[in-house]
Amino acid sequence: MSGPHPALAATLLTPEARAFLDGLHRRFAGRVAALLAERGERQARFDAGELPDLLPETRDVRETEWTVAPVPEVLLDRRVEITGPAEPKMIVNALNSGARVFMADFEDSLAPAWAAVLLGHEALGEAVRGTLRVETPSKLYTLRRERAHLFVRPRGLHLVEGHYAVDDTPIPAALFDFGLHTFHNAIASVERGAGPWFYIPKLQSHREARLWAEVFAHAEATLGLARGTIRATVLIETLPAAFEMDEILWELRHWSAGLNCGRWDYIFSAIKTLRAHADRVFPDRGQLQMSAGFLDAYTRRLVWTCHRRGAHAMGGMAAQVPGKSPEVNGSIFATIQSDKQLEQLKGFDGTWVAHPGLVDIAAASFPSPNQLGRVPGPPPGREALLARPEGSRSLQGLRRNANIAVRYLAHWLDGQGCVALDGLMEDAATAEICRAQLWQWQRHGAHLDDGTVVTEWLVASAIAEAGRVDHPRAAEAAALLLPLATGPVLAEWLTVPAYNQLCPEVSQ
Repeated sequence: MSGPHPALAATLLTPEARAFLDGLHRRFAGRVAALLAERGERQARFDAGELPDLLPETRDVRETEWTVAPVPEVLLDRRVEITGPAEPKMIVNALNSGARVFMADFEDSLAPAWAAVLLGHEALGEAVRGTLRVETPSKLYTLRRERAHLFVRPRGLHLVEGHYAVDDTPIPAALFDFGLHTFHNAIASVERGAGPWFYIPKLQSHREARLWAEVFAHAEATLGLARGTIRATVLIETLPAAFEMDEILWELRHWSAGLNCGRWDYIFSAIKTLRAHADRVFPDRGQLQMSAGFLDAYTRRLVWTCHRRGAHAMGGMAAQVPGKSPEVNGSIFATIQSDKQLEQLKGFDGTWVAHPGLVDIAAASFPSPNQLGRVPGPPPGREALLARPEGSRSLQGLRRNANIAVRYLAHWLDGQGCVALDGLMEDAATAEICRAQLWQWQRHGAHLDDGTVVTEWLVASAIAEAGRVDHPRAAEAAALLLPLATGPVLAEWLTVPAYNQLCPEVSQ
């Protein structure tokens, strides 16, 4: 292990914890690398003109009757879940928010500097044991007796933890986050009537779900836990995964806690997956609503799949941030109510919010603990999932994408992965959509609504303008964004090069 904060690292990374992490790495890191290579091969086929489709080799899984293992009784009611970075103060406030579940995030809403990762894991251990306290000059934050159930989202398979190497190879960050939390807190969670519960991000295939099933089985066996003690909700936030929902649930059937619509990442993935298809150029980001087109099909298929298999179907994020103005808040609350009522009507069992002030507003749309007995159908098929997005593109939308991406990256490089921008709590998913749209529009010479053709120069000019916003790292963020938005090939992830700037002492 390397990097600053050796005392905290030594406390968490005990010889026993390191042995557990090293075992995960040696058993599974090679599989992670092979699965990432499979992603590249699959993307090459999409770039050559192929479109995603249901897999013929797994037809029996889709067409036969089976269900996942019943979830623990305490998880039957997940009407409102709150999410945020795994930071001590956030953890206290979210667990106290009145939501049913808090997802502590090491992924899109945490800038993973070594100190932030270690402090997050330390805080999770104290939260599980009910001892977490955060003292500021003005207030002492402590945990209430009644609090949300804790889920943890590790980083995606594509990221590494550069500060921890096994056999001179950085450990996959997913294994590090999962392993450290599980080793320190699984047994303590079970003793308190809960469990080591997770959200799994960015999966693209059932083979990746199979890897996680084997990771869970290995961890349970190593720690002496019964099979199914670990539970995981998988975020369906990539276009390829939308065609393998049944298969993902099947692979994780002993450990499943359902599926979730990670809708912002899903939009980004749809752009990225179909990046070479000139007939799939997306409209302004603000026009990509969940009520119509390929997004509506994706949500309805997820609910149908989950409920057919006895699994929870969790809805998407309300990212709005309430303010002090009653008029503004009234508009915000009305928007959220409409969004959450639509989710409830589609059959979702619960939903996400980003701010404690939205918990009660969201909960009002879900009068029952869940809707597991409701199987709406028939499910949308391939054509609906691949429906072309309708809408227009504008110069204002282009500039807004550049502005949001630069501002978010500036904060991220400054160590803040969850940022309130223009009234919305943004994480890396929004920045990914913004830069992917910039790339897609200039790559295919898209026409704006005033007839202007989007060129590399136009995108570069918008990024340069955004780089002059009032933030000390704005110019650095603009320089990072430029090749990601104008390069010859759409880069897979902006957080990979950004990580190298956030943690210059290591590289990925």
